[in-house]
Amino acid sequence: MRRLLCLHIFLCCLSMAHPFCPSQCTCVFHGRTDGIGTRTVLCNDPDMSDIPVNVPVDTVKLRVEKTTVRRIPTEAFYYLVDLRYLWITYNSISSVDSGSFYNLKVLHELRLDGNMISIFPWESLKEMPRLRTLDLHNNRLTNVPIEAIPFLRNITYLDLSSNKITTLPSELMDIWPPFSGVPISTNASQKVVLGLQDNPWYCDCKISKMIEISKMTVTPVILMDLFLTCSGPENLAGVLFQRAELDNCVKPTVMTSATKITSPLGSNVLLRCDTTGFPTPALIWAKSDGSTVNNTVQESPGDGIRWSIMSLTGILSKDAGNYSCKAKNVAGSAEATISLSVAGAVSTTVPPLTPSKATGPTSQSTTLSLPLTEIPNLSSATSTAPPRTSTTISAAPKRPKTTPYNLVQKGSLKQEKTQQGNNERKLAADEKSKKSNASKSVKDFQVVEETSNSAVLLWRADGLPNDAPLTVVYSPYGEDDIKRTVETNAGSGKVFLEGLSSGMRYSVCLVAKGGAVGKDPCTDFYTLDSVEDGGQSQLLVIISGIACALVLPLIALLIYKILALYCKVSSPNLDEEELEKDSYVKFETISMKQRTLSAHPTELWARRQTNESERMLLCSRSSIDSQMTYKSDSSRSEYLC
Repeated sequence: MRRLLCLHIFLCCLSMAHPFCPSQCTCVFHGRTDGIGTRTVLCNDPDMSDIPVNVPVDTVKLRVEKTTVRRIPTEAFYYLVDLRYLWITYNSISSVDSGSFYNLKVLHELRLDGNMISIFPWESLKEMPRLRTLDLHNNRLTNVPIEAIPFLRNITYLDLSSNKITTLPSELMDIWPPFSGVPISTNASQKVVLGLQDNPWYCDCKISKMIEISKMTVTPVILMDLFLTCSGPENLAGVLFQRAELDNCVKPTVMTSATKITSPLGSNVLLRCDTTGFPTPALIWAKSDGSTVNNTVQESPGDGIRWSIMSLTGILSKDAGNYSCKAKNVAGSAEATISLSVAGAVSTTVPPLTPSKATGPTSQSTTLSLPLTEIPNLSSATSTAPPRTSTTISAAPKRPKTTPYNLVQKGSLKQEKTQQGNNERKLAADEKSKKSNASKSVKDFQVVEETSNSAVLLWRADGLPNDAPLTVVYSPYGEDDIKRTVETNAGSGKVFLEGLSSGMRYSVCLVAKGGAVGKDPCTDFYTLDSVEDGGQSQLLVIISGIACALVLPLIALLIYKILALYCKVSSPNLDEEELEKDSYVKFETISMKQRTLSAHPTELWARRQTNESERMLLCSRSSIDSQMTYKSDSSRSEYLC
């Protein structure tokens, strides 16, 4: 009896203690009247240094806040299968293992804000398929790698604010409208909330989509803070996203050679796609059924320009369909579609079936639209076929496989094969005739000018219309797998090939529509060696230097002669001025003597004619001298003005 009483007391105590709550945490059970509830565990002891491991298994919300926890170990919460809310905020966490969130299949909200996380294991998000809220603000993250994008597709609340992020991969915006291609819905559940503020954003083409979203008035992506600012480059520092203008970011534009093409069965088809944008877009070909596309050639002749050509040789009915050309760069993407149709079919009539093995109606007409290679075995499927059946098969002129028909006579099979062979020969003859006519219509095909990186082709087209399409196919000699093409028409008569390598031998052919390279006019040529061009330039420099050395001394001598002649011509004037100066000095020395009109002839030189300026000077001087000399009635002034 005593033992039973002790056992009862032990069971009562055990029921009261279950579930056990960690000593440094507080457990709260939110029950309802029906006995079902949720349990919340709060751990905020400042002395806690590790994630608690004895949390009740029925916990729905776990909060670890304001502790000294520095690390989240692997499988720290693997036994909390019912956990929906996990808040580990404002701690000292700097390390998060990739397997920290293992087995949290129903977790809806994860908050790690207010820590020191510099590298977050984005691949760990795949362990939480129902996660919708991810809060990483106020940490030390520097980037979001492109590998994280697949794990963020289901996130509707992403807070990356107050970190050290300078840029985001352009593909990140492609998972949300309006860049995902999904029509914008007014349903509130489709909204995506982003927190990107308080980061040193470098405003370039990589975040051009984010800048575009900030300028939209109606968008399913909601920014927590609309006043995002640029920290770089220098010309945009401090500028709001809504006012930032990126000059070097241009979305791609795509242009195709045609939107619809119809080509005969067995012919060769070239599909061309051109795109422009900055940075230079990348071009990708794809078929509507998702199959891969090969035999493409791409080239970028300059920044922001790219073209691509897809070659289809000997097309069959299966090659018909839509081919899309998609251009993409960090600023956006664009797409264009080319529809290809294959013209030409062979009609074959199957003779009547054996009447002895038919038990159905007397006659029936059936039309099949299957290639001859795909005709099923009818030995068991037509055991009740009518005695007279007319079947028309529309198929490609491909040699059919030998398929036994128990209900078809041997003579009928032979007649069918003969008719198919005639049709094949007829098509082959038509193709051969087209190729021959195209080959004969192009004459005098030659290369008239070669440089180190270009060549000029000339031809004369007889019998072809001016707008008849022609294709110039060229490649290095012996390297048929590296071919380039240039589209032109018969009337141009000239094509300029550029972008060639110096000092190489090239093979070039002119292919008309429906023709084959092997049957069309071809020729070989060599490009000049760049060393030769350099030698010519060096020789020209040497000749120019010699010419300058000879001409410059001659020019200097000519200038010297001209100056000497000029000085010689002007020297008499100088002598005359000196002479006049001396004469005037002598006048002053003899001014005190009296001169009469009857003076000696040898002194008449003092009465020479003077110009007007000298007369004025003499007159003014005579008035002064007259005041200083003795005057008499018989005397007169020496200077007569």
